[in-house]
Amino acid sequence: MDVIILCGGKGLRMRPITSNIPKPLAIVRGHPIIWHIMKHYSSYGYNDFILPLGYKGKEIKEHFSNRNIYDDLVGNEKYTFASKIKVKKKRYNDKWNITFVDTGEDTMTGARVKKIEEYVQGDRFFLTYGDGLADVNLKDLVDYHERMGKMVTVTGVDYKSNYGILTVENGIAVSFKEKPKLDHIINGGFFICNREAFSYLTENPTCVLEKTMLVELANKGELAVYKHNGYWIGIDTCKDIEEANRLLQEKKITPDDTAI
Repeated sequence: MDVIILCGGKGLRMRPITSNIPKPLAIVRGHPIIWHIMKHYSSYGYNDFILPLGYKGKEIKEHFSNRNIYDDLVGNEKYTFASKIKVKKKRYNDKWNITFVDTGEDTMTGARVKKIEEYVQGDRFFLTYGDGLADVNLKDLVDYHERMGKMVTVTGVDYKSNYGILTVENGIAVSFKEKPKLDHIINGGFFICNREAFSYLTENPTCVLEKTMLVELANKGELAVYKHNGYWIGIDTCKDIEEANRLLQEKKITPDDTAI
């Protein structure tokens, strides 16, 4: 099953880091965010990746082809060109197959996904964001998707407030909770989509995945939610980078450079 990783956004809230590199190349525990994501999928046997590129997409392509830095990861095979201009497909250490698709610097998430439709093989595909790390059990996610029989399954995670919450009565605080877990489930990414989901998207650059496909499928009862109770972090700011480093260290998650 193909894995689509959205990695074309400008990452404005992560400046100054993203002034020079795209957000997926920001470093967590010694490796780019996108490396961690791909390594997780690969650990379950999913090695065919499609990367819709936009802002500083050239840097992402160069990252995976820089032999001076990644001699141990990149094999001896050369790039082969796919049928579309500005698209490259590469064999990555005889394990990772990566298709790079230039989907435009100002394109929104829904249009990015629609633009890579022709490169997706099969009736289903994984879809996730290039800035979220989690230990989602992908086998369980696939089983759940099949069992629910819906067009799309999204991984849901508990929402934790970034602020202290006050309960106030007559102008007096009667309780205070620092960054509590709230009674909400949020979109944690890590989707499985049936191919029919493409019909809910357009190539109009303003098409937003979260405001079109997800809303429409939820209204039709075609959006299943797989509840993930393990670790998850969305990395959107420089502070989130620090939190991701702390979390992975706390979980004793240290990527093995030779594993890929």
